[in-house]
Amino acid sequence: MTTVAVETATGTGTGAGVGAGVGSLLREWRDRRRISQLELALRADSSARHISFIETGRSRPSQEMVLRLADHLDVPVRERNALLVAAGYAPHYPERPLDDPAMDGLREGLERLLRTYEPFPALIVDGTYQVLAANSGIAMLLEGVAEPLLAPPLNAMRLTMHPQGLAPRIRNYHEWRDHLLHQMRRQLALHRSAPLRALYDEVSAYPPPPTGGDERAAAGTGDLPFALPLMIEHRGRVLSFVSTIATFNTPMDVTVSELALETFLPADPPTAAFLQHLTP
Repeated sequence: MTTVAVETATGTGTGAGVGAGVGSLLREWRDRRRISQLELALRADSSARHISFIETGRSRPSQEMVLRLADHLDVPVRERNALLVAAGYAPHYPERPLDDPAMDGLREGLERLLRTYEPFPALIVDGTYQVLAANSGIAMLLEGVAEPLLAPPLNAMRLTMHPQGLAPRIRNYHEWRDHLLHQMRRQLALHRSAPLRALYDEVSAYPPPPTGGDERAAAGTGDLPFALPLMIEHRGRVLSFVSTIATFNTPMDVTVSELALETFLPADPPTAAFLQHLTP
């Protein structure tokens, strides 16, 4: 496995809970989820009156109630800590960097998983798309990327959409860009993250590469009936991939809750044959 140089981030820096009461934050999350006070009360085995009192600051919720409401509102783990702090409690979920000794088992397991996917590209990113680890398949695709973009911390969105990154080699660039920006907007709708918003503003403003375009037909792969492929040039040939993203179920650590494993699987037989040919 080729491990990409990493600067482990300690968080996404949302700033939630600073200068804001827990009631207003809970009301914001309820509005985001489009759930009425009555519906939330029924889910949390409470009453609409009690939910109203919490949101208006007339009642201080217990730590258990904060966590229960956050669970039913599907609040991200990092933001659950922010809610607890706003309510006057200590954070419930730890946030350990991946290089913490307590994370040795997780880190080793992820590295084994990345090796298992070789020669297919696979990488692990955090909540702001910083690349924490990657296998040799990703290293292969990064050939020709401008050196400044390869300096740590690597960022998957920046690497993909920057005019000096992968963008000039992506044959269906406009489609793939639209897919990535939609993915980021959907994530922003669920998470309060100033760094993620700043990244979105940055990459969405990149000009399209002069060679970019929607050339799926010209590439000879045709339309896939089940997923949008990433079609990228590599050493004079076009490789076609479909991506999958895996996250952890019921994470109990902020860092773990924001990890995502993205794999790129061959979308056609020529791509599969080329990648298998690379296997020693």
